[in-house]
Amino acid sequence: MSIADLSNVLSIFGGSEPDPEKQKELFKEVLLMTLARASSSDSNIQQIEVESIQGILKQETGEDFTVADVRKAARSDLYETVPLRKYLSSASRKLSSGDRVTIIQTLAEVIRSDTEVSVLEIDFFNSVAEALKATPAELIGLSGG
Repeated sequence: MSIADLSNVLSIFGGSEPDPEKQKELFKEVLLMTLARASSSDSNIQQIEVESIQGILKQETGEDFTVADVRKAARSDLYETVPLRKYLSSASRKLSSGDRVTIIQTLAEVIRSDTEVSVLEIDFFNSVAEALKATPAELIGLSGG
């Protein structure tokens, strides 16, 4: 699978409106990008974090992602052009509330997967939550409907 090039995120950032299939792909890309970047947010990518990300991606998308996919998304040249926070802020307008909640909740899983939570990981989580415009209720898993 080669969504690690993040082409849907780039097209959304350019202002296009996604159809339902593109929105599904956008969710997968944002999930991959966010979780992969979380694994390197403390500059120490642990194998347990990569395995956790692969499991979450399989559960949420039904697709298999290789270690290379995860590592590529974690260190993508994409972030040199525009910061992750800016991409997430743009993508958040195109994601459903449920997608945003899933990204936030699975991000917390990845951060906790190596049992040590660093200040850098907490800062990363807060930055992602703010960029995705997550409400306090969403952050703790409360959602209506």
